Amino acid sequence: MRAFVALCLAVLPPLAAAQQPLHVQLDAPPSVRPLLERHLRILNRSDQTLPAERADRIALARRARREAAELLATEGYFSPEVRLEREDEDDWELTVVPGTPAKIVAVDVQFEGALAGEGEALAARRAQLRTAWSLAAGQVFRQSAWDDAKRRLLDEVASRDYATARIADSRAEVDPDAATVRLAVTVDSGPPFFLGPIEVSGLKNLPPDLVERFSRLQPGRPFNQDELLALQGTLQNVPQFASVVVDIERDPALAAAVPVRVQVSEARSRQLGFGAGYSSNTGFRGEISWRDMNLFGRGWELASALRVEQLRQSLFADVFLPPAPEGHRDSVGAAAERSTVEGLTLTTQAVGVARTNTRAIAGGTTIDTRLALRMQQEERKLDGGDTTRRKALTLNWSWTRRAVDDALDPRRGDVLQLEIGGGSRALLSDQNFVRLYGRYVRYVPVVERDVLILRAEGGATLAKSRDGVPQDFLFRTGGTQSVRGYAYQSLGVEEADAIVGGRYLATASAEYVHWFRPQWGAAAFVDMGDAADDRDIFELKKGYGVGARWKSPAGPLALDLAWGQAERRLRLHFGIAIAF
Repeated sequence: MRAFVALCLAVLPPLAAAQQPLHVQLDAPPSVRPLLERHLRILNRSDQTLPAERADRIALARRARREAAELLATEGYFSPEVRLEREDEDDWELTVVPGTPAKIVAVDVQFEGALAGEGEALAARRAQLRTAWSLAAGQVFRQSAWDDAKRRLLDEVASRDYATARIADSRAEVDPDAATVRLAVTVDSGPPFFLGPIEVSGLKNLPPDLVERFSRLQPGRPFNQDELLALQGTLQNVPQFASVVVDIERDPALAAAVPVRVQVSEARSRQLGFGAGYSSNTGFRGEISWRDMNLFGRGWELASALRVEQLRQSLFADVFLPPAPEGHRDSVGAAAERSTVEGLTLTTQAVGVARTNTRAIAGGTTIDTRLALRMQQEERKLDGGDTTRRKALTLNWSWTRRAVDDALDPRRGDVLQLEIGGGSRALLSDQNFVRLYGRYVRYVPVVERDVLILRAEGGATLAKSRDGVPQDFLFRTGGTQSVRGYAYQSLGVEEADAIVGGRYLATASAEYVHWFRPQWGAAAFVDMGDAADDRDIFELKKGYGVGARWKSPAGPLALDLAWGQAERRLRLHFGIAIAF
């Protein structure tokens, strides 16, 4: 028993010493202090304890000094002075004098492989890559910047033409005494790659040529990673696909005609949807929709819906064909609608065909064009007036340019929309007419978050009178996203006890939105506009007010309180503010 107690007493003191906490104070300038505090293990371990053995304490001190020197080297300090004072057994002090940071004095960027060949185009490409090199002579050397510069250089080479490019050699020659660094990097481009045929995998029910209908890639074109990503983005927006990956096999043996591999996962082809909502323009709304993404097994898209609003009810069905090789997309559709607004009850049936085309140009700008042929029949019933019927076969063209920074929540850029359409008595219409329309919206950023929105629109229907012209080709205005302070489509031509469309339209608006929180804002606005059948009696009606804004997932929601000066009354407006 005495021997056991003696053994315990002999063992306990070392165990107690082994658990003694170790405190390390850091004395370093602000330029390097955050780096050391974040990465040096002896400083950021809350459970750091003092080793029991003297040899272990010496090893810990050496490791701490070595780690500090290695960390400083990543920021260009190659001759630091690192001291670790251990006067108190459990209270150490680490002193760091980083010295002068080393600067880059020379950069040598070289190329091997096909990119090193002769010719003006290759020489220009090499010059452009050297110019884009991000670490210039005179800058302080940092390991992270060195790694990033090499990665950027390799990405620039490998993203266009040379899919198997690699870093063949890289050196950072350091002179600690002179505090200088010489950089040298060599990129082996490998052979140039050219696109071959598209190989699609993952299709089960969709037609085999559907992917190629959306592709603009041409066999024989030089490899360009951005073009592959553009195709991937296009296909990801196609409702028939749940996921898409577009890439090539980076094998030099396939460089002459590398297959473009498209791996897809099909989405559910049929979807039944329900919706509900409210707008101050047309009241409460309910909707049932049915979509078939593979109609007749041909990859056609059927979009149909029954929408019931307090002031308007509509039923429509549209069939969209896959894009043609030239890039346009055709569709055919039918619609029926009934509305009762400002004493005018309209019942319309229409069928039509359309061709649309969307193209992107520099700077993220898109241009949409649409050419449509439409046959419609309209019944017009006026409160206190007669019931008339009109028909028209119309050809319509629209052009829209969008150059905004965010389609759902723009702060900078503009949207321009132009339309022209009409019909002729010689071609199944009751009246000869041509409708012209234009709309322009400008978004101007102000200070850090705010935005000024300027809007103007105008239209004219060229006809000897409005008689016989369908209401879709005349103009009424007023309401949300129009002239606030007035009821929906209440500005127009008085006929019997109703407001009907006129041949002329002009509106303008200025709105300032202040975002006092990331998701919440307030707005002040001034609107003016009118629709009339005679330019001589055209009179702009003014409305102005304030509103609240909320950035919802669908775009900024607007709740506005506006004063209609002509009617001298307040109106509440609710709607979504998005770029159209």
